Amino acid sequence: MTTVAAPGSGPAAVLPDASPPVAPSRRERLRRAAAYCGPVFAVYGALKLAGFAVFMFLLDSAGDFREKHPRFGGGAHPWDVLGSWDGWWYQQIALHGYDPALEPVPGATGMITLQGNSAAFFPLYPALMRIVSELTGLGPYGAGMTVSVVFSFVAALGIHAVTSRLGGYRAGLVAAGLWAVWPGSGAEWAVYSESVYTALAAWACYAVMTRHWLTAGVLTFTAGLARPTAVTLVAALAVAGLFAVLRRREGVRRPLAAVLIAPLGAVGHLGWVGHRMGDWGGYSKLQEGAWGHTFDFGRHSFDVLTSVPVGHFDYLFAMPMEDTIGVGVVLLVPVLTVLLARLRPPAVLVVYTVLSYLMVMATQQYFGNVSRYLLPLFPVLVPLAVAMSRLKWPSLLTVLGTAALASGSYAGYVLFELGVP
Repeated sequence: MTTVAAPGSGPAAVLPDASPPVAPSRRERLRRAAAYCGPVFAVYGALKLAGFAVFMFLLDSAGDFREKHPRFGGGAHPWDVLGSWDGWWYQQIALHGYDPALEPVPGATGMITLQGNSAAFFPLYPALMRIVSELTGLGPYGAGMTVSVVFSFVAALGIHAVTSRLGGYRAGLVAAGLWAVWPGSGAEWAVYSESVYTALAAWACYAVMTRHWLTAGVLTFTAGLARPTAVTLVAALAVAGLFAVLRRREGVRRPLAAVLIAPLGAVGHLGWVGHRMGDWGGYSKLQEGAWGHTFDFGRHSFDVLTSVPVGHFDYLFAMPMEDTIGVGVVLLVPVLTVLLARLRPPAVLVVYTVLSYLMVMATQQYFGNVSRYLLPLFPVLVPLAVAMSRLKWPSLLTVLGTAALASGSYAGYVLFELGVP
């Protein structure tokens, strides 16, 4: 406060000090960040570590991985399994880069007619692996695990940030914990791109919710370099931008710039692959001819959903245990989406969830993988988190702790050893 004598006022008057407030020191900012982020990291990390430990124990005790090829769920040690399947491909890209090509399998007929090629995998994750490897001296496996674990915490924080805006800080903690134990979460701490993509998707949605349009556009662009399903994030951003303009909450320029930037990542990779292959549809042909993945308008999903409930496993790519869990996840997501809509969330969350779900369901692939493909649908955790946040801490920790221990089986072992992740 400043004391001054106003003209003709007699005694000195006390007027407010017009000086600007003092910015918090660096130590204070770090203290506030730690107070905010610490509980999120602690909840996610503790639950994830518990499930991971059970996963490693099950691998070691069963021992089946020792009889499998290192590329296909095997290895010398239990943790080697985490770098198999798609992880093997990511390691090859980090080491050797890409050589896009459509190479026929000699004499092959039927569904699989092309050799597998690294061009089917998007470049962001192996690029991060390469950077970490160069900076730390770690091999491709260690670098891949480092990237996945670090980004899993970034994703948990983003999920917390989104959920907190709808249900409060405590609900955000529960949502981060639920993501640690969700079916398919075994891929979060593995040489897989799920953690990187989910982190980008969560923070892109948060940027839209807080009307940071250019940030949202850049994050969505980057997500498009991680997974092709980022097209659903692009659509969600476009719908949210349109709503903001129509409701006169924004001008046109920033949302439009975000929408123009957002698809360039995915389009750029697909275009580059097509150019290198000499076939603009090369990526789709590779996915179909080498992996049997094709857009079939949901025919394969319908076949599985009408077979598993009656105990029939005679459909394409059948993996009984993994598929049973997948059916449960597929039926649960629409229920949680309806509950999410009742919370009246921002349009970006609903559009992203619905389109991502439909994209997975309309594609022919290993059905059991849906628990992994649907892992980035973090908005479906929001209604569960809001409801569970009303529980007292002992009850909440019991529920999440039990799920964490069980996740070592249903989210880890089943995914990597009883199915094809």
